[in-house]
Amino acid sequence: SSSQLSSLPLQILFYVNGIYYIFYFLATLAMIVYKSQVFSYPDDFLAPDLAVLFLMAMLEVPRLYLGCKGNLLEEEGALGLSLGLTVGSVVLSVYLLAWQTYVLWADVVLSAVLLCAYGLESGLKVTAIAALVS
Repeated sequence: SSSQLSSLPLQILFYVNGIYYIFYFLATLAMIVYKSQVFSYPDDFLAPDLAVLFLMAMLEVPRLYLGCKGNLLEEEGALGLSLGLTVGSVVLSVYLLAWQTYVLWADVVLSAVLLCAYGLESGLKVTAIAALVS
């Protein structure tokens, strides 16, 4: 007998995280532009902050793709790679939360929600991988 091991809550979270990340990216980009106009944003620090945001966006696409693929096709390897990319996204998100040049209250809220989503998603990924391996 065959049983379905893919996780519906994880799949829903991938979808929600994909939509939220688009909002997060656009809002963070707008805030960086705002901060560069309103505050005395040193030119040497503008490029790294933007680079982190765009690097995070480049990680997000394969992270979500591998996660969805791994979950739907019940492939623990793809889920594991997605989990590894999530670690990179968490590090970049923490940078934008704590170490970028200027951190606004909105930055804190947006990054905190994203980090909570990453945490929940990671827990579900580990559970799904455990179900697939056993």
